[in-house]
Amino acid sequence: MGAIYEIGVLSALAEALHGCDFNEAEVYVGVSAGSFIAAGLANGYTPQDLSRLFIEDAHFEDRFDPALLLRPALREYGRRIASLPPLIAEAAWAYLARSGSALGALERLGRALPTGLFDGDQIDRYLARIFSGPGRTNDFRKLRRKLFVVAAELDTGESVAFGSPGVDHVPISRAVQASSALPGLFPPVDIGGHYFVDGALRKTLHASVALAHGVDLLLCVNPLVPYYARRHSLGDGGQRRHDHPLEKLVDGGLPVVLAQTYRAIIHSRLDAGMERYKTAYPDTDIVLFQPNRSDADMFFTNLFSYSGRHRLCEHAYQKMRRELWERRHELAPRLARHGVTIDAAVLRDEKRTLVRSLRRRRQYRIDSAASQTARGLAATLDDLQRWLAGHGALT
Repeated sequence: MGAIYEIGVLSALAEALHGCDFNEAEVYVGVSAGSFIAAGLANGYTPQDLSRLFIEDAHFEDRFDPALLLRPALREYGRRIASLPPLIAEAAWAYLARSGSALGALERLGRALPTGLFDGDQIDRYLARIFSGPGRTNDFRKLRRKLFVVAAELDTGESVAFGSPGVDHVPISRAVQASSALPGLFPPVDIGGHYFVDGALRKTLHASVALAHGVDLLLCVNPLVPYYARRHSLGDGGQRRHDHPLEKLVDGGLPVVLAQTYRAIIHSRLDAGMERYKTAYPDTDIVLFQPNRSDADMFFTNLFSYSGRHRLCEHAYQKMRRELWERRHELAPRLARHGVTIDAAVLRDEKRTLVRSLRRRRQYRIDSAASQTARGLAATLDDLQRWLAGHGALT
């Protein structure tokens, strides 16, 4: 979901921001799913290229199939099964030695549980293959731009930014696998005898990695926010109205509860981190893009459905176009300091879509024609008011 959202957002930004080439950034930092995207951009893939790789072109040879992420971690299962006989013996001895203490026995048997369900090596193999093509590289040291892929070392809890001196010899594909190894789903990744897991478990953005390089404009994309399930609307007598398929998130079972918990944890750290960055780097313009917390599509979409991925990527693309339009007065002066301008004509073009399979059907519309007209009129009046205020015509 994170990768799909980021592809939609970056595609909209690439179209609407003039003077901002997403393949010519000074520094790229990728964490978790964002490590896929950062590694792709640093390797010369445009956001539209990434859309074709991850979202479209079902018959494209290099296309990424999410089903790869669901292959069982057979090697991990085999290793844990092989450890059972001695563990059973230890558990039996602990049970007898402690006069029937079941807790001591269970503690030992717990070591036989797999550390992950699915085979993360598929990520490494896929990226190693596409980064071996002409003009690409799987070597941090051979990239034209700086790329950092952040993972957390399991034994210390410390963050490691692969691509930094001393760890830049690690293949990019392996670093991405480590950065996206969400505990419980994927086993920790062994790199040089050290084990690594999802980089978002330590910090969410790791923006300080880029800020330490002295960047003056930092664009941050965070795809995961906690979902706000309670909705209220005018005219319903103050009654609660739900815009999602569940009356309560708890009704979705363990996957939904874990998803909401994970999002809440990483988002609380993001808010705190952004405040620290603003204080520590006052001369850097830091712009954050993320979903609306009440966006049900960003929480409930079935990502293993082809149509679901298409729809979500287009949804993120159009939402980003709308957000840029609504924030244009706030963002324009900040971006202008770095030679970047917002193309209002691109944002007003209602016919633009990202996912080609949706262009004819137009399953997604930003607003009705009436609301589009009203929005355009409001924007014009807003511009007029700002112009009058700037020329002293308003008191």
